Amino acid sequence: MRSIKDADVKGKRIFVRGDLNVPLKEGEVRDNTRIVALLPTIKYLVENGSKVILASHLGRPKGKVVPELSLKPVYEELKKLLPSTNIYFVNDCVGEEVKNKVNELKEGEILLLENLRFHPEEEKNDENFAKELASLADIFVQDAFGTVHRAHASTVGIAKFLPSYAGFLLEKEVKFLSKVTENPEKPFIAIIGGAKISTKIGVIENLLKKVDKLLIGGAMAYTFLKKKGKNIGKSLCEDEYLEVAGKVLDNAEDKLLLPLDHIVTDNIDEPKRIENTPDENIPDDMIGVDIGTKTISEYAETIKEAKTVFWNGPLGVFEKDEFSKGTREIGKIVAELTEKGTVTVVGGGDSVAAVKKENLQDKISHISTGGGASLEFVEGKKLPGLEVLE
Repeated sequence: MRSIKDADVKGKRIFVRGDLNVPLKEGEVRDNTRIVALLPTIKYLVENGSKVILASHLGRPKGKVVPELSLKPVYEELKKLLPSTNIYFVNDCVGEEVKNKVNELKEGEILLLENLRFHPEEEKNDENFAKELASLADIFVQDAFGTVHRAHASTVGIAKFLPSYAGFLLEKEVKFLSKVTENPEKPFIAIIGGAKISTKIGVIENLLKKVDKLLIGGAMAYTFLKKKGKNIGKSLCEDEYLEVAGKVLDNAEDKLLLPLDHIVTDNIDEPKRIENTPDENIPDDMIGVDIGTKTISEYAETIKEAKTVFWNGPLGVFEKDEFSKGTREIGKIVAELTEKGTVTVVGGGDSVAAVKKENLQDKISHISTGGGASLEFVEGKKLPGLEVLE
């Protein structure tokens, strides 16, 4: 990919596509991780005399102006994070007012545009809308890895009209995810959790070609176990994917590890009983909510020799403390491996949240900011927002 460092940015208007899709609460940014991740690119441009035009989507307004999804709170957060930089905000992303504000920008200043998805043309990758965005700038910088799997006007369309480069965050994402997909140092262990096989079947199939071991956790494990003839009680199961699960099991040989025991409960929201099963079977009246103690030991033993680890998805209902032990323990082991030189990559919103909940984010080689995009990258799919930068 063409890197931002290859561009002459001094005095130029730079359209930066960031991922500022952050959680809001009562009009304030609740988690600024994605904004902080974008700062190296922004600071580089500001320090090198660029006029920065910053754009992003937030939420799913579906082409309508939704005041609750305004980027104004992000503007307030940016001012706190960059107190010595002049930062401005404009109430749209195209139109005369926007052009006027861009023309007033001085070198080293930033203009944040309003939510791109307030316009239906953004998600339709409308050529005229892309052209209008491009008319604001001299150079396009893509630094929103979380959106590169979408062919939208601000990720793909705009690149037709401007010289296009990758920002530092995007480069880092591609570098670390490529270490997982292209030539991982062995042993390579993948940990895949979460609720559904349906959303991760492509990732599992692609990883099985590369890994030494693939460890399964979360509710998706119950679909595999049911296919193997185990009792899963009232646990979540995608019956329509039983046949697919069977094919994966047939092709996986001894690479795929499933839980040996489980933490189970009678009720997830108001548990009266919580037990650790003696084996893979779950009683008829119980629900699986986490991996059990035997599984934690087995998985820990498997992981500890790894030189590369990719982890996507929690191993239980980690949001509830009583069902989070499996995710917590595996997270700690992955963090310890990083300190010994293992390349560790964590992707996906829930697994990232789990890592942060345990305050382990600084002990992971790379935490991916792009849930769907990182999965599609690891699945081996072509990502349109990356292809336009090649």
